[in-house]
Amino acid sequence: MTKSLVIVESPSKAKTIQKYLGQGYTVLASGGHVCDLPQKTLGIDVEHGFEPEYEINPEKKETIRRLKSALKQNDVVYLATDPDREGEAISWHLMNALGLDDNYSRIMFNEISKRAVNEAIEKPGKINMDLVNAQQARRILDRLVGYELSPVLCKKIQGKLSAGRVQSAALKL
Repeated sequence: MTKSLVIVESPSKAKTIQKYLGQGYTVLASGGHVCDLPQKTLGIDVEHGFEPEYEINPEKKETIRRLKSALKQNDVVYLATDPDREGEAISWHLMNALGLDDNYSRIMFNEISKRAVNEAIEKPGKINMDLVNAQQARRILDRLVGYELSPVLCKKIQGKLSAGRVQSAALKL
């Protein structure tokens, strides 16, 4: 019997989906993003095409260890993060952090129902790099503007003032 690991974002979704899939499946949660730009540096190589320098979030190292352990006990891996650019980026980070290369399937569903989950497993795909790149562009712009502008705002206007996220501006671009 083939054993399959399904990785979702939310622990509550994991419990529900585990009930739907039953034996032969292990459903675990990533708890959202497992990688990000470093907190204490810019994390973007502006000299070489604005390449992001991701690292595993310190609070997610145990999650990655748990998922790697589960990988050893399963034959198939389904990345079942949310069907949006953030979910696609989470799947991409999981693929890289877990060393999956091309040994995974990407599944998506818009509702948490037995029918939707089973249909997704019957029609697996791969990560959509266009969505990953859209998320990366937004994250890089957030960092470039926020990381560079926030210190100026603090100095010139008011302490502890942040430029915040630039998601709306990034999406317009």
